[in-house]
Amino acid sequence: MINILSLFTLAALWGGSFLFVRIAANPLGPAVLIEVRVAFAALTLLVVSFFLKKSLRFMSNIKHFLILGLFNSALPFLLFAYSAQVLNVSTLAVLNSTAPIWGAVIGAVWTRTGLSKDVIFGLILGMIGVSVLVGWEAINIGDEAVIPIITALIGAFSYGVATNYAKNAPSVEPFNNAHGSMWASVLLVLPLVPFMPVREEVTSDIIAAVFALGAVCTGLAYLLYFRLIKELGASSALTVTFIIPVFGILWGYLFLGETVGVNAIIGTILVVIGTMFVTGFAAKFMSKKCVQ
Repeated sequence: MINILSLFTLAALWGGSFLFVRIAANPLGPAVLIEVRVAFAALTLLVVSFFLKKSLRFMSNIKHFLILGLFNSALPFLLFAYSAQVLNVSTLAVLNSTAPIWGAVIGAVWTRTGLSKDVIFGLILGMIGVSVLVGWEAINIGDEAVIPIITALIGAFSYGVATNYAKNAPSVEPFNNAHGSMWASVLLVLPLVPFMPVREEVTSDIIAAVFALGAVCTGLAYLLYFRLIKELGASSALTVTFIIPVFGILWGYLFLGETVGVNAIIGTILVVIGTMFVTGFAAKFMSKKCVQ
């Protein structure tokens, strides 16, 4: 029961990250927003590391942290922040949930193995779901939605790259992976800040949103995620991916008054079911039903 509550808490936090990005992306600009986000996250994890008495040894694994930080944080965070200037919270959350699908495709290419029928079926469902969402957003927002949608999908693709890299990466403790990759992200994003300055007056609401995004939705959320991996296993912890779009839609509706269209619901259902087939959860679920 506690683990299920933790799983939903994590989904709520990561779903909330798209709300805070949406609030702060336009006034701060993508580079400043993400630099502050990863800095808050890194500092939060630094404080936690003191309490847990964990040594980072950043320079000993700097290449690993830079690669992981680039593909798992800096690049996708920037791309989603860019997209958030136009797209609503629910669209961002659903596009983000395609990451496991991209991860499966990249893994098949990486290992030069064929895709099973279930994976192919899941890919088709996921593509249809994204098409439903993308088609409506393009009609609703106009041509200016096309590039943000593409950049968000590239961000999800980047998560897929990070997942496959991590499988063959140097053996580093999960907490230190999160901690080190955040400091690496700080270094990677910093050079972009002068080219994308703050655009509007920074209000207390924006400061609060960025703090919540960095310290809570990134730093503390990573701690919760790695605790779930330890207690449930990586595959079970991955089920959080299926719940995030629900919270993304809910937070957008409650706090920004975003309309929950039929397209968003249909797109979310198709992407989630597709992801279940791609990651093998659908097969496991059906096998359990058969055993019962």
